[in-house]
Amino acid sequence: MSEDKGIFERTLVLIKPDAIQRGLIGQITGRFEMKGLKLVGLKMMSLDEAVLREHYAHLIDKPFFASLANFMQSSPVVAMCWEGLEVVDAVRRITGITKAREAEAGSIRGDYAMSVSCNVIHASDSVENAEKEVKRFFNPDEIHSYDKSEYVYVYAEDERG
Repeated sequence: MSEDKGIFERTLVLIKPDAIQRGLIGQITGRFEMKGLKLVGLKMMSLDEAVLREHYAHLIDKPFFASLANFMQSSPVVAMCWEGLEVVDAVRRITGITKAREAEAGSIRGDYAMSVSCNVIHASDSVENAEKEVKRFFNPDEIHSYDKSEYVYVYAEDERG
């Protein structure tokens, strides 16, 4: 069984500075592991202005962009690349809605956050954005391909391809 048949998506997750400061890295990562997703990239990094301007290009003209950029540079972040069948949608459900105080209980934001910007986590919102974001935060040699033996218990045989 090989997971590299093109049916599995990849997505970006950033554990934000507030989660880093609150010691939530393990709890957040554990949610995705318990779901059965495959971690294929992981690193801690500080975000420079160029990456922030590219990543949040759709928000540059908003009055809150400067405070968002300051927040995202206030501490390192943990960047993760997760892989799985329909992983973008699965990760978004686990993450919860952006306005954390309204996020469903059981989601990461619903359990750990109360703010719109200090909402502990970023997750790609579409397959197209996930592809761009993974490339923005990871070099090709930082993404790892390997067989995940438990996939026989996570996905049915016809789903694995």
